[in-house]
Amino acid sequence: MALNIRQMEILDLARATGRVGVEDLAGRFEVTLQTIRRDLGELADQGMLDRVHGGAVMRSGVSNIGYEERRRMNDEAKAAIARACAAQIPDNCSIVINLGTTTEAVARELLSHRNLTVITNNMNVANILVANESCEIMVAGGALRRSDGGLVGDLTTEFMAQFKPDYAIIGTSALDADGDLLDFDMAEVRVSRAIAGLARKTYLVTDVSKLERSAPIRIISIGDLDSVFVDKPLLSSLMQRCVEWGTRVIVAG
Repeated sequence: MALNIRQMEILDLARATGRVGVEDLAGRFEVTLQTIRRDLGELADQGMLDRVHGGAVMRSGVSNIGYEERRRMNDEAKAAIARACAAQIPDNCSIVINLGTTTEAVARELLSHRNLTVITNNMNVANILVANESCEIMVAGGALRRSDGGLVGDLTTEFMAQFKPDYAIIGTSALDADGDLLDFDMAEVRVSRAIAGLARKTYLVTDVSKLERSAPIRIISIGDLDSVFVDKPLLSSLMQRCVEWGTRVIVAG
């Protein structure tokens, strides 16, 4: 079924922000809530969106959203999360940073830090931090994923295993309600697990929209982390589990 103009604009908004709300859309297009619900239902039926309470999100499942779309999604939230995380990173330390648009936002916030050693499998992170002349950058070997500048594979994992950094800053493609970090690419997951297992402290940076997405491969649990940096509070049940696990949750703002 062909999309009407309003549905195409709704899809563009969802791609740009990751989520659209029924009430906001009704006000934007000056139509009834019922009309918007019908539009979202038709987009969901065609596999373009996933319905969630109060709106819809970009469809997830066995394949990730494209890098450029992910980079534009929730950019203000990512910037706030990145500032909160960078504020916890001292000068004169070593950091490993993995793939993700939120970890790239953290790299931008580290440009004013001094005497950092940064190990990364993210070419975008390396290109950002090259502007910080006091930062030593070590880039992993491996297979280059042209879609997002990521380096993955056995060579990458072996490279990471040589280090014991002070901090690991990792991202995730999705976050399950029980606290599991999820991703789509097994090769990337192996690297993320290695990174998290090596560092003295491991930080997750993610916006809470990841709770509305799913991915098929488990990375680790939030319980394995030292801190989680988010833009909004997690589900109350998950916040309680973080207290039980001893994982600190820092809400940027």
